[in-house]
Amino acid sequence: RQRVCLALALLCRADLLLADEPTTALDVVTQARVVDVIRRRLDATGQALLFITHDLAVAAALCDRVVVLEAGRVVEAGSMRELVRRPRHAYSRAL
Repeated sequence: RQRVCLALALLCRADLLLADEPTTALDVVTQARVVDVIRRRLDATGQALLFITHDLAVAAALCDRVVVLEAGRVVEAGSMRELVRRPRHAYSRAL
């Protein structure tokens, strides 16, 4: 069901793709395939992606910029590269 919803979302021509935990509960192989499909779609269409996840590794594969929320509050925002190299907030480091 999760993959069907993702496929339907990828078929639409919206300027923004909203993906809320699309790789949660998937095995590693399927997760990699989903990330690859999303990446290829974004590269081909120029769509923007709002990607909601608790998995920083998956976010790093898809996102250029990141906003980290803790209890609904922004605790850090910036480039994914900078967050991975030097997280400034304890919650970001825990991810």
